Amino acid sequence: MPEFPILDLAEFTAADTTARARIGAEIDRVCCDTGFLAVQNHGVSQAVIDGVWEATHAFFDLDADEKQRLAPPRAGYPYGFLGPGSEALAKSRGQDTPPDLKESFNGGPSQVPAGMCDPDALSFCFEATPWPQNPTGFQTAWQAYYVQMEILAGRIMQTFAVALKLDQDFFEPFIDAPISALRALNYPAQDRPPEQGQLRAGAHSDYGSLTILLPQAGSRGLEIQTAAGDWRAVPPRPETFVINIGDLMQRWTNDRWRSTLHRVVTPPELATRRRQSLAFFHQPNWDSEIAVLPSCVDTQHPARHAGVLSGPYLMEKFNAATS
Repeated sequence: MPEFPILDLAEFTAADTTARARIGAEIDRVCCDTGFLAVQNHGVSQAVIDGVWEATHAFFDLDADEKQRLAPPRAGYPYGFLGPGSEALAKSRGQDTPPDLKESFNGGPSQVPAGMCDPDALSFCFEATPWPQNPTGFQTAWQAYYVQMEILAGRIMQTFAVALKLDQDFFEPFIDAPISALRALNYPAQDRPPEQGQLRAGAHSDYGSLTILLPQAGSRGLEIQTAAGDWRAVPPRPETFVINIGDLMQRWTNDRWRSTLHRVVTPPELATRRRQSLAFFHQPNWDSEIAVLPSCVDTQHPARHAGVLSGPYLMEKFNAATS
């Protein structure tokens, strides 16, 4: 694989119109190819990052029974603790596999937008996150990181708009009340061989506009599928986030950009070590209509997708992966 592409957000922010167009053209090239890149000089406080790492690491160290008290209270509830064996991400693409070798804690928006009365939204993405009492300060650390991810996602969407030859603030009306979710993932050390076809996270694409991933420093195992069908490792890069676009962004761009399959495997020499990551899944407002962008349609490329509403589309994807 060529050198893993890097977006320097500080460089983009300081650039003039010509330089921004050049950076946008490179983002467009990457998103047409793999949809994966690293982001550096992102502006997220290291203290905030350290705080959520410490809190989530301590949470996953708790006894299984204590974590299980935070399990979703009903099927289809998106937040709380999902223990080992709860999810097989490959099922979201119709592939029947054993459960993924992971556990997770999941949380959503802290506020319901004024006037929101859609019962599906209120019983799905705007449900309350069941906060753990231990470790102390977990909720504060989590929400501080969540806020920073919302800001970072908005900045990345501005670079995407430039890459698509749109006004820099084009996406703002679609994401001013996003239904994003944050997921802390723990891949436990493995004391036995996995089942046939069982991975730490099965091959899947993400559902929304973009994902901001923070892997554990120096960790390995994340792989993406190339256009040729090969699996290639995503190299760990210090002080960066890994960004990838999701299925909704692929629809939005009329399949110009790729929502690439990716997975988490276990390097044999690392099977006895746990691995953690944080994934922020950015999702436009519940009632935002995602229709093919005008800049991605011409006589050679007619619109390939009907419009969908962001929230119901996400709920359908979520239910497919957890059923």
